[in-house]
Amino acid sequence: MTVEAHKETLEFKAEVSQVLDLVIRSLYSNKEIFLRELISNASDAAEKLRFEALSDDGLYEGDVDLRIRVTVDKEAGTLTVSDNGIGLSRAEVVETIGSIASSGTRRFFEKLTGDQAKDSQLIGQFGVGFYSAFIVADKVTLVSRRAGLGAEHGVHWESDGRGSYTLETVEKAGRGTDVTLHLKEEEKEFLDAWRLRSIISKFSDHIALPVEMLKEHHDGPDEDALDAEQDDAKPQTKAPEWEKVNRGTALWMRNKSEVTEEEYHAFYKHIAHDYDPPLAYVHNRVEGTNEYSTLLYVPKKAPWDLWDRDQKHGVKLYVRRVFIMDEADKLLPHYLRFVKGVVDSDDLPLNVSRELLQHNRKIDSIRQANTKRILSLLETLATEEPEKYAEFWGEFGRVLKEGPAEDFANRERLGGLLRFASTQTESDTQSETLDGYIERMKEGQDKVYFITADSAAAARHSPHLEVFRKKGVEVLLLSDRVDEWLVNHMHDYKGKHLQSVTKGDLDLGQLADQEEKAKTEQAAKDHGTLLERLKTALGERVDKVRPSARLVDSPACLVVGEYDMSANLARVLKAVGQDAPKQRPTLEVNLDHPLVKRLESEENETRFNDLGLILFDQAQLAEGGQLDDPAAFVGRLNGLMMSMLLSGR
Repeated sequence: MTVEAHKETLEFKAEVSQVLDLVIRSLYSNKEIFLRELISNASDAAEKLRFEALSDDGLYEGDVDLRIRVTVDKEAGTLTVSDNGIGLSRAEVVETIGSIASSGTRRFFEKLTGDQAKDSQLIGQFGVGFYSAFIVADKVTLVSRRAGLGAEHGVHWESDGRGSYTLETVEKAGRGTDVTLHLKEEEKEFLDAWRLRSIISKFSDHIALPVEMLKEHHDGPDEDALDAEQDDAKPQTKAPEWEKVNRGTALWMRNKSEVTEEEYHAFYKHIAHDYDPPLAYVHNRVEGTNEYSTLLYVPKKAPWDLWDRDQKHGVKLYVRRVFIMDEADKLLPHYLRFVKGVVDSDDLPLNVSRELLQHNRKIDSIRQANTKRILSLLETLATEEPEKYAEFWGEFGRVLKEGPAEDFANRERLGGLLRFASTQTESDTQSETLDGYIERMKEGQDKVYFITADSAAAARHSPHLEVFRKKGVEVLLLSDRVDEWLVNHMHDYKGKHLQSVTKGDLDLGQLADQEEKAKTEQAAKDHGTLLERLKTALGERVDKVRPSARLVDSPACLVVGEYDMSANLARVLKAVGQDAPKQRPTLEVNLDHPLVKRLESEENETRFNDLGLILFDQAQLAEGGQLDDPAAFVGRLNGLMMSMLLSGR
């Protein structure tokens, strides 16, 4: 089959066309970023070749000196970024350039605000950096060949960014990729070699791979003319002289004192494909029985795929400066999956795999040390820069709440980093600490009280809090889904038991009013008939009915056993398609409430049963639950209102 037969014109997927349209309208406030993105892609391609060549050094094809080259053709108005990395096959070109993951693109557009300055920050986060070339170019050409394939398997891709692209099979002698930008007329400033060198030094100086440009000669202006006048001189073609523009040293291997904050930030943007600088970072070199270097970053913004179960997360793993893998998830616990960075070990084998990482003691040691460094970094932020920590918590707080369930060894440290909403303030912002709660505890209080609900409003207005408000006892308000897993694995903090206000008998310890307690016990005897009638009316819906010591203003509430699953957790499990054990709650009634007093005086059993069911359904609704039979509830309620109207009450 001829090469020409392999040529075809394809349409971009709809979401790609949208991205291209967005990019072409110059979302980037700094156009120089396009060169950083293309060089970063070239660097990634070289690292992937190094990794694959560990098991097949034939992929080098006799050329082991990896590099990136930037050239310009002023006459043609083009700028080319070339690499001799892994390259792309035809299928890979279609997959990586012709399309973007639909889920990622959808979230990308969901986050758009219409503010160009803010929207520009999203491009790098969603892995569409290649398309930044269209900021300065009206046509982009890519020629690539994957290492290990023959020269006849080269691929030529070209597009003007207007909805379609051409794909053609071509001859390409060397492996790797050449990306050529046909610059717009108003962007010809990027043909200036000095301008390009300054951009490379600014954004890509840290890349551990030489970025080369042709050496510029500054000979006398008439030298070529004088040579040409010599009749016996034959035209001479000089070999191009390349010189390295960037420093080309692995930044994580340099001494901290030698690295500027700007360099740290530039390196983060390179590995994270982020437009913003990081929120914080930590750089360490460990020597001894296990030698390795780490450079770990806490991003300022959560990535779009943070909650994607199928997405891999982790840091880059190097062994003796050789790239091994992206997203090495064994180097940090899952609850720190937002951390970006590099781990470079001197001791691991070069052929290490994901399977070997699971059973390697050195990896366990690195993982534990990395975890402690990140927790120490967060503790420093929380203590010394609380505003920054509040920013971090807003983005990653729910992820950190997974920690106590996963990392028992650091449970106490994680407890100190947690933040909650509380009845202490009127705000639903999660800003209160467990340490602060303990400091504010009432004299004689020996528990940390909390409530879980499916929303901040449901937690704050729950009937279960009424007695706590009356006594001035603070309650933590937990409304994130992950909170249920948190409190199920974190039963105490600094010797103080964490107690749900919706479970078991209300035990206020020394805060309890003995007179009120005795009154409640006596009420159970005095109103035994009412409680029995209610239990009969509700049947299997409840385990028992009893007087409430929790309620002040509400007529009733539902309580589960001390060791039973909370009603909120049961709802969470149901929402994600899992079965929750069937359990019967206890109905607590406020015997001083007018509705309960009216119920007690009702002699008509049918009417009594309807009123009892209404009381039960209202208690379910008050805690955020859903009724099994809403129509029946509405019918009983309408019947009650009609009877009141007819009786003139």
